Amino acid sequence: MLEGQDLSGANLFGVDFTSTDLRNSNLLAANLEKATLVRASLADSTAKGARFDRIEAYRTDFSRMDAQGAVFASAEIQRSNFQGANLTNVDFTKAELGRAQFHDADISGSRFSFANLARADFRGARFTAPIDFDRAFFFLTRIEGVDLSNSAGLSQWQLNMACGDARTELPSGLTRPEDWPCQFQQE
Repeated sequence: MLEGQDLSGANLFGVDFTSTDLRNSNLLAANLEKATLVRASLADSTAKGARFDRIEAYRTDFSRMDAQGAVFASAEIQRSNFQGANLTNVDFTKAELGRAQFHDADISGSRFSFANLARADFRGARFTAPIDFDRAFFFLTRIEGVDLSNSAGLSQWQLNMACGDARTELPSGLTRPEDWPCQFQQE
């Protein structure tokens, strides 16, 4: 139980925070590289400029976290909850984000280059600056109703694997796949 702790600027490299309650904590510019955060809660925490490179954080709660400018490069964060989080200018390059939830998150200016976004859910995500999806894996990624018209690096092959609908806005030159909306079982 570390709820509400001030860990700003702390070097927490490789620390095991499995199932730890870090809600409402100050992680401003903290280094959590290679930390284990499996089933931890960082909900409502401040983590501007924090380093989460190569963390292991399955089923972790990052909801409503303010992580502007944070780095999650090569992080293992499947089935994690980013709902309502401020993720502006966050680096998710090569991150494993399968089944992650981004509803109501602000992902303006974030980079998802080479990220695994299989079954991630971006419905309701907000952004005012272009998002970089260069070569991200979009298998059954939920993008229904999302305006992707200003996205960078998005290709037709990615959209062909994703799940959008008539409300999904696409960058110029890309077309809505015929099999949208997707018909599949949620697990």
